[in-house]
Amino acid sequence: MTTTFSNEQILALAPDASAAKAGEAMASPRKWLSLGCSPTALWGECQGSARDPYRTQIDLRGPAFRCSCPSRKLPCKHSLGLFLLFARAAERFDTAAPPDWAAEWLARRDAQAQKAAATPPTPPEDDAEATARRATSQARTAAARETKVAAGIEELSRWLRDLVRRGLAQAQSQPASFWNTMAARLIDAQAPGLARRVRDLATVPASGMGWQERMLAQIGQLHLLCASYPRIAQLPLATQADIRTAIGWPQREADLATEPGMRDYWLVLGQRVEEEEQMRTQRTWLWGQRSAQPALVLNFAMFNQPLDRSLLPGSALDAELVFFPSAVPLRAVVRERLGPAGGLGDFPGEPYCADALARYATALAQHPWLERSLVALSAGIPAYQAGSWWLRDQAGDALPLARGFTRGWQLLALSGGAPLAIAGEWDGTALLPLSAWADGEFYVL
Repeated sequence: MTTTFSNEQILALAPDASAAKAGEAMASPRKWLSLGCSPTALWGECQGSARDPYRTQIDLRGPAFRCSCPSRKLPCKHSLGLFLLFARAAERFDTAAPPDWAAEWLARRDAQAQKAAATPPTPPEDDAEATARRATSQARTAAARETKVAAGIEELSRWLRDLVRRGLAQAQSQPASFWNTMAARLIDAQAPGLARRVRDLATVPASGMGWQERMLAQIGQLHLLCASYPRIAQLPLATQADIRTAIGWPQREADLATEPGMRDYWLVLGQRVEEEEQMRTQRTWLWGQRSAQPALVLNFAMFNQPLDRSLLPGSALDAELVFFPSAVPLRAVVRERLGPAGGLGDFPGEPYCADALARYATALAQHPWLERSLVALSAGIPAYQAGSWWLRDQAGDALPLARGFTRGWQLLALSGGAPLAIAGEWDGTALLPLSAWADGEFYVL
C-alpha cells in the first residue's frame, strides 16, 4: 500500500459527526458481502435497503470515494466503513484485480488525470480589440471598487476613533447592532475582510480575562489597515498584496500561473473546518520537510457540496506548491503531485516555545495582519492549571491552549506526562492543537 491509514485519519474524512458514527457501525465484516483490494484501491459490496447491494470503491491515491448508495454525503457511511474495516482487518480483503464495476471507475479517474495533465494552457486571445475591451472593463470595475473601499475605510477610521475615545469599558455594553451596522456598511463598500474583523471585534469583550488588551490589539490592526490603504502604492508589492487580502480582495489561483513553485516533501500536519453562514472553509496545514516552510491550503464549499479531502492529515506527498504573493508566503495551492502519498516520517517542529514564538514574531513583523500560523512543537507536555490547559516545554515555558479545545485530557493521556509532538494553529494568543505524534503514532485532534 502507498500509505497506512489510521482510524483517526479516516474518521477525519467524515463530512460530519453522524457520518463518522454511521461509518463506525459499517466497519464490520458481517455488513459486507464481498471485500477486495489492490495496491491502489479498495472495493466491497454491502447489502442495504435496496434490492441490489451497494457497491463501494475507494481510490487510495486520493483518497477518493464512490458508492452506489443514494447518500449525498461524501464520503458516505459505506465508504467510511469500508476504509475503517481495511485499516483494522486488512487480512479480510481478497487481493485481486478490481471487478469490472470498480475497474471502470478507476480507469475513468486515470483517464481524467491524464487528460488534465496533457491539456495545454489556454492560448492567448487573438482578437486585440476584444482583449482591449476586456482590459478596459476590468480597469473600470477595479477603479469603482477602489473608490468604494476608500470610502468604507474612511468611515471605519472615524468609527474606530470614536470607539477608542469613548473607552473600551463602554464597548463592553454596546448592543449587537453597534457592530453589525458597521460591518454591513463595510460589506456595501466591498470590504468583506474588514467586515469580518469588525464582527470578530464584537466577540472580544466576552472572551474572558485580558479582553481589553486583545481588543486594543485588534483595533490597532484595523487602524493600521486604515492608515496603510491610502499609501498602498508606496509600499512593497508583497505588502500591497497582504493589505488587499486583509481588506477582502479575492485571491485567485489563475493569477499564480506564472509564479515559481516550490518542490518539497510536504507533511500534512493538520486540518480544520469552520462553518459560517452557508459556507464551509477547510484549512489544511502542511510543512516542507526540507525547506521547513509552512503552507496553508484553503478549500471552500457550500453546505451541500463536498470539500476536497485529497490532503489527508498524517500523510505526506512529494509535490510542487505555489504560494500567493505575501510578505510572509503562507497560503498555497498544490500545482503538481510528483510522487505517490507516503508516510509522515519524523515529526517536525521546534523543541521550545520560545523558538516557535520567535518564528511567529518574525512573521508578524513583516505581516502585521497575520491572523494565524502553524506552530509545531517537537516536545510539549500538556498541563492543566487554574482551570486552563497549557502546553509546557522542557525549559519551563508554556503556551496557552485555545478555550474551545475540549480534548485536553485525551492529550494528557497520550503524553502520559512525557513530551510529545503537537502541531496546531497559533493566533497570537492561544494554540489550537490539530494533531499529535506519540509513540510513533499520528493522532488527529
